[in-house]
Amino acid sequence: MRLALGSVVAAAIVLIGAAPAAPPDYPVNFITVDELKTALDRGQKWDIIDVRNWDAYVEMHIKGARSVPLRSVERRASEISKTGLVVFY
Repeated sequence: MRLALGSVVAAAIVLIGAAPAAPPDYPVNFITVDELKTALDRGQKWDIIDVRNWDAYVEMHIKGARSVPLRSVERRASEISKTGLVVFY
């Protein structure tokens, strides 16, 4: 999983560079791949959202992640937890 998760993070870094410069409406914290893996291994529940295109999601995604392409996040915001822990990659 480490290699696969590392590749996913590499893809996330590319997406971060394409993100709008406006600050988010809610507080945002960044975590490392190792921190996420540790939390998942401990059984913590996270809403993991894969914002890449469908083909990239199908090719490789974090187990339990949902596909919500970046272009549709705003439209599908009601599907994303407002009170729990959410990871976008």
